Amino acid sequence: TEPEVQDALGARPLPAAGPARVEFREVGFAYRGGPSAVLRDLDLAIEPGQTVAILGSTGAGKSTLVALIPRFYDATSGQVQFAGEDVRAVRQDSLLARVGIVPQEAVLFSGSVRDNIRYGRPDAGDAEVQAAAEAAQAHEFIQRLPEGYAARVASRGANFSGGQKQRLAIARALLLDPDVLILDDSTSAVDVETETKIQDALAQRRQGRTTFVV
Repeated sequence: TEPEVQDALGARPLPAAGPARVEFREVGFAYRGGPSAVLRDLDLAIEPGQTVAILGSTGAGKSTLVALIPRFYDATSGQVQFAGEDVRAVRQDSLLARVGIVPQEAVLFSGSVRDNIRYGRPDAGDAEVQAAAEAAQAHEFIQRLPEGYAARVASRGANFSGGQKQRLAIARALLLDPDVLILDDSTSAVDVETETKIQDALAQRRQGRTTFVV
């Protein structure tokens, strides 16, 4: 299947990693074939290092809003800017390298726990993988697995609970060390105590990082 979102002709890479300002300028969005616009004339500027909560009822457009930042979709109207650049004018690989995303439905791949965590950084060392897992409150349950970080992950993570999959996905995003972190209802399957510990760990890592929390 040919992706609808493609690099523009002559697309340039984003500048080197660093604090990133995200701005929505009169952004509108409607799904193809949808009955009406999901977003209309949205203006929003998020400064580097800020944490922004996106709240709203089911279907209000929260996930759609954050999905426009890494260009999972393109805005129907207006402009989304990342570090001063229109996201449609830059190379997708350079944009995705600077955005960490943890969706509500965490996606795991067949392979080992270790390889799932370092999916975005295959060259990451074991100590870095463990540090990310500890911050995501995943290290303890990984240690209890017979093979630890070498334990196999079944297709789509079927041998892990929803909360365990979410914590592995958070560890994956933290290991990437992104300039922008998007948490899309990413702790919905964990208990309150674990969620508090994860939030504390994230707070320690937010310096200079822009964070969206749905």
